[in-house]
Amino acid sequence: MAKTKSYNLFVIVAFAALAYPMIAGFLKKNNKPNLTGIVINDVNPDSLLKQDKGMWFSGEYQNLKDDYNNDHWAFKESFVRLNNQFYYNAFNQLRVNNFVSGKENYVYSEGYIFSAFGDDYMGEEKIASKLQKAKVVQDSLKRKGIDLLLVFAPGKGEYCMEYIDDKYKHPIQRSNYQSYIEQSGKLGLHVLDLKAWFHTLKPKTPYPLFPKFGHHWSFYGECLAVDTIIGHIEHLHHCDLPDIVWNKIDVVDTARSRDADVLKSMNLYKNPSQNMKLAYPEVMFEQDSMKNRTRVLTISDSYWYGPVYMGVGQSCFAGGQFWYYYNKIIPNPSPTEKVEVWQLDLKQNIESNQVIMLLYSDGNLPSFANTFIEDAYELYTNPKAYYARVEKQKSIKQFEKQIREKPVLLKKATQKSNDLQIPLDSAIKLDAMKLAGLIK
Repeated sequence: MAKTKSYNLFVIVAFAALAYPMIAGFLKKNNKPNLTGIVINDVNPDSLLKQDKGMWFSGEYQNLKDDYNNDHWAFKESFVRLNNQFYYNAFNQLRVNNFVSGKENYVYSEGYIFSAFGDDYMGEEKIASKLQKAKVVQDSLKRKGIDLLLVFAPGKGEYCMEYIDDKYKHPIQRSNYQSYIEQSGKLGLHVLDLKAWFHTLKPKTPYPLFPKFGHHWSFYGECLAVDTIIGHIEHLHHCDLPDIVWNKIDVVDTARSRDADVLKSMNLYKNPSQNMKLAYPEVMFEQDSMKNRTRVLTISDSYWYGPVYMGVGQSCFAGGQFWYYYNKIIPNPSPTEKVEVWQLDLKQNIESNQVIMLLYSDGNLPSFANTFIEDAYELYTNPKAYYARVEKQKSIKQFEKQIREKPVLLKKATQKSNDLQIPLDSAIKLDAMKLAGLIK
């Protein structure tokens, strides 16, 4: 009898343990996990089924429902964080795509490590070809009173090379940065080398220019960079811009702003001690409408997001836009839909600015300015060919935009990117071509 009772109790406990997540899922009103950097499908296919009953018979509803339930089950966030914590504590591994841990808890984008040691070197010929086109663009714009400025930003891999795991280290033969700087000088391109300038600051800076758990320059480094960029544009374009100033600096040991952006994406159950004093100037901009009249268009990677949050575009660049990877437009110019760069009249938008700034960090030099230089070169040397090509690409671009805006499609593209080990943009393009019927 005692054995039977024990067995029954065991069965009840086991069943309760198995059923609890499902029951909790029904009882909990909001099951969306609070996880950073993970694409979550927010569209419950039940609402879609009401509009299209055929989804049930094609099997599409079942697939979408499985995906939705997988993203919204009650303990997903806790289990993801516990799993990530285990890998971090046991193996010093980050469960963040393409990020690795170095010495003394420094985290790095692996691509920026490869860049620091020249492992992603494009070759002299490709860089020379791109910059020769950039020179044509610079001269074409100058005739219209517009200046083109190339800014080379420092990457964490090269700046914090001493904390990189030894397995990545080897003698450096040649890097993209070296070729870009040398070729730009030969061609007479307007260049601001922030990477070299940061290295002159490194031995004497009172505060870190790169944080341990952040991918980008620190907020303090960002402030110094913005101040230098403002001064350089004033000299290049012979104008007077509003100044960035600060009279007070808070020094704290817990990262603010974007100084722990990778740590957030690590999605740990318990964050490690940051163990680094970081500086946060209380930034103000000179309020002078007569100075804030030079409109600057910035085409950049994610390094320019910090200055955007700071308010540089509105306060110093006369409302100039930020074209993120020459695709997303910030601020969005339409109140009703998200507009991407390919939807704009490129010539009109270029010529509505007085300065075009191309700012990329060293890890993104293989795709410097994305295709802006090539597009602008064709636009000003062979406009007929440019407009014909743009018109031909519209349907693909529309499908790419659709994929980026729909979590279900974006999640599939992200999975394809991981499976095929290709950039996400390439995976999105493949899926767009499939939707357009160009490939099977």
